[in-house]
Amino acid sequence: MHCPLKAAADHLVAASHCCSQQLSALALRKLISYGAEGSPDRLIAVTHLYLTSLGHGGSRAAEYLKNNLFNNLSKHPDFIRDTKSAIVEAFKQTDSDYLNEEKGQQRDAGSTASTVVLIGDRLLVANVGDSRVVACRDGLAIPLSIDHKPERSDERQRIEDAGGFIIWAGTWRVGGVLAVSRAFGDKLLKQFVVAEPEIQEEEIEGAQFLIIASDGLWNVVSNKDAVDMIYHISDAEASARKLIETAYARGSSDNITCVVVRFENL
Repeated sequence: MHCPLKAAADHLVAASHCCSQQLSALALRKLISYGAEGSPDRLIAVTHLYLTSLGHGGSRAAEYLKNNLFNNLSKHPDFIRDTKSAIVEAFKQTDSDYLNEEKGQQRDAGSTASTVVLIGDRLLVANVGDSRVVACRDGLAIPLSIDHKPERSDERQRIEDAGGFIIWAGTWRVGGVLAVSRAFGDKLLKQFVVAEPEIQEEEIEGAQFLIIASDGLWNVVSNKDAVDMIYHISDAEASARKLIETAYARGSSDNITCVVVRFENL
């Protein structure tokens, strides 16, 4: 029996490229099949996860996310039935577990994370921090996440309501220290810098490719420029490399990572 969901999985190509020693970039294709009563050919869900995690204060947090976030999510009992709630709970649990492991560490460390979960014909984008996910649909750049910056009015209000503050120190920073308003880790600012993701859902139909990248790309390349730049490059790895090299050539001063996911013949 032909299964359109499996066909979708078979025609999905991803590649990552990064330029950083404090970075863990993961483009993970994980197929999870749910059969009915021992019938493996009856495919109910096909799941892929794509993750970029960018560490600050060292690589410990980013490495921890690479090794644990997907496992925590895929093992959640409501992963298929209530994926959004499972994502939120898995993110919070991963953050809590990491902070417990960090006890005794002298130097604080944290990480942003942008994840894309493909489940059936839906894309669920979960973001914590200032990495960003952009889709290309009919040649147009469609942002699927909003950066968590301290100067965002809603983020500033949330931080101030929790007793924190933001000030200008070269850029807007939480407590004068951190230039992102949400992150994993960062135990000294945890009351204000939370790891609760914002989640956006999108249908996969019509999507040509995704760009999942850190702020090292987006600081110097607009959403539209990024999509236009790789629109005619069919190879995902070559696309990711092109974006990284462009950001570097334009003088990006931050760590750069990029995952490109192409959907073929959907």
